[in-house]
Amino acid sequence: MAQGDNFTQQSVLTLAGARKAIAAAEAEALKHQWPVVIAVCDAGGNLIALARLDNAQFGSVEVAIAKARSAVAYKRSTKIWDETLHGGRTAVLGLPGLLPSEGGEPVVLNGAIVGGVGVSGVKPGEDGQIARAGVAALS
Repeated sequence: MAQGDNFTQQSVLTLAGARKAIAAAEAEALKHQWPVVIAVCDAGGNLIALARLDNAQFGSVEVAIAKARSAVAYKRSTKIWDETLHGGRTAVLGLPGLLPSEGGEPVVLNGAIVGGVGVSGVKPGEDGQIARAGVAALS
């Protein structure tokens, strides 16, 4: 049976990769003593790994997951949506599954989204800084 154009090969973010991203993000957070939650999801928005640092508020668990999923679902940093919302374009609030707050970053490999890193617990810019550290560890 010829498969031809019926299938493609794709890279998948592994548990080892998710742990590596979390370790780098955690190191960035600890350097500044920021109590955060770090979530890593795959290309389908499914949670792979999560870390809740000491003293991180439990409400940040779902927020970190939502930021990671938003970065995957919309194939861009949630910082863009945060800026769009603060620019007065409130229509972004109607996008399904979007959390328009900085701290969600897509993981991109060869131009394809393979996952997302989401962080919550401090100011949005700080969440974003931590998430970017996690993504950078995978490149």
